[in-house]
Amino acid sequence: MGALVKGLVVFFSSIVVLGSLIIALLVPDAQDIFGIAFAVSILAFVLFLFWNYRGIKIQLSTTELYVRYGIFNQKSIQLKDIVSCYSIKASFGRYAGIGVRYGVDGSQAYTTSFGDAVKIIPSKGRVFVFSSHNPQKICNIIDSTKNAV
Repeated sequence: MGALVKGLVVFFSSIVVLGSLIIALLVPDAQDIFGIAFAVSILAFVLFLFWNYRGIKIQLSTTELYVRYGIFNQKSIQLKDIVSCYSIKASFGRYAGIGVRYGVDGSQAYTTSFGDAVKIIPSKGRVFVFSSHNPQKICNIIDSTKNAV
């Protein structure tokens, strides 16, 4: 996962934890338990999101490309339906952030950073982009697997 996301999660988690401790130490009242419980629940939710979107799982078989980003976001594309595959940079200008995004060009993206990514152009449907440390290697494997079948 990108350093920016990790930094933001640590920053906001620290604010929630420190805020809860300050509230607990300055105002030891029974009603403040609800405030602390609320802050801890927010922290738990943020940590769940961080854990859920910690990375992209990419699986490639002889017939399909399967990309999973968290529990709820998954995409499967048959290799025979892939027209082309490119190595690109997932920029902030195109996707306005990281995570599950829709680009200004209409593409759907699963991005973990503003770095290297794979752009899949299917024969039908929306263009799909996902982050990878080795996008050219993935494209080469897809091309060679398609040509072998």
